[in-house]
Amino acid sequence: MTTSNVASAVNSSSATQSIEEVSIIIAAKDLTPTMMSQDFLKFSGIIPQEWELAQKPVLNPNYAQLNFTNGVNINAQPRSITISESLGAKKLEELYLASVASKYIEKLPHAEYVGLSCSPKILIPFPSAPENVRKYITGTLLGSGSWKNIGKAPVQAGINLMYLLDRCQLTMSISEARLQQPEKQPITAILFSGNFNYSINPQEKSKDPSAQISSFLNNWKNDFEEFQTIVNEKFLDANAQDGSNSIGETSLFPNQTL
Repeated sequence: MTTSNVASAVNSSSATQSIEEVSIIIAAKDLTPTMMSQDFLKFSGIIPQEWELAQKPVLNPNYAQLNFTNGVNINAQPRSITISESLGAKKLEELYLASVASKYIEKLPHAEYVGLSCSPKILIPFPSAPENVRKYITGTLLGSGSWKNIGKAPVQAGINLMYLLDRCQLTMSISEARLQQPEKQPITAILFSGNFNYSINPQEKSKDPSAQISSFLNNWKNDFEEFQTIVNEKFLDANAQDGSNSIGETSLFPNQTL
C-alpha cells in the first residue's frame, strides 16, 4: 500500500482517526500477472460473480491491478500476488481478503509456492501537530546526535526493525507519511508497516507447498491483532496509566486518545 492508497481512505470527518489496512502476499515461482484477469478470477470461483470493478483494470505481463467497489484490491507482479483491504468500520471477520487468498490457493494447488506474508499497516494522521511525528521518530526512537543537524531543514527519517517470533519473522518499518486531500493541505502522519514472513520448508514432507501456504494463511488474523498490540502498547503506549499514549519524552497524543 502506498501513501496515495492510504490517502484515498481518509475523509474530512475521520481525518484524525487511524487508518488500518491488511495485505496478504502470496509468492510463487510460476505466477504471472496476466493470469489475474477478472474473468479468470470469477470463472474459477476465486471471487464472487457479483463483484464489480471500481475502475478500469490494468493487465499486462509485468503488472496487474484490479480494484473492486467493495474495497478489495488485487495486484500482481511476476512471482507474487497481493490482496489488500482496508478495515474502515469493518471487523476483521467481515473482511474478504483471506477468503480470496484461500480460494486462490485452493484453485491453484500445483503452483510453485515459495512463501506468504501478512502485511498490516496502521497510519495515524496528525493535522494539528505535524511536528510531533518527526520529533517522535528522530528524537524518541533514534535519540540525539549531531547527525540530525545537517542542512537547512529538519531531517526526515524512517526506521526498519526485524523481530524473530516463534512462528515467523516480523519486519517492521516506521516512517513519516503525507496524506493528500482534495483541495486541502496535505496532512502529516506516521505510518507503521509490518510483514509477517512465512517461507515454504521443502524438508517438510508431511505437507505439500499448497498445504503449507494454507496453514500460513490461517495465521493472518492473529498476525494483524498482534501487530495492533505491538503498535499500540510497545510504540504508542496506549495502556499508559496517564492515558497520554507517550513514549519516552515525546508524546504523540498529548491531548487525545487513540
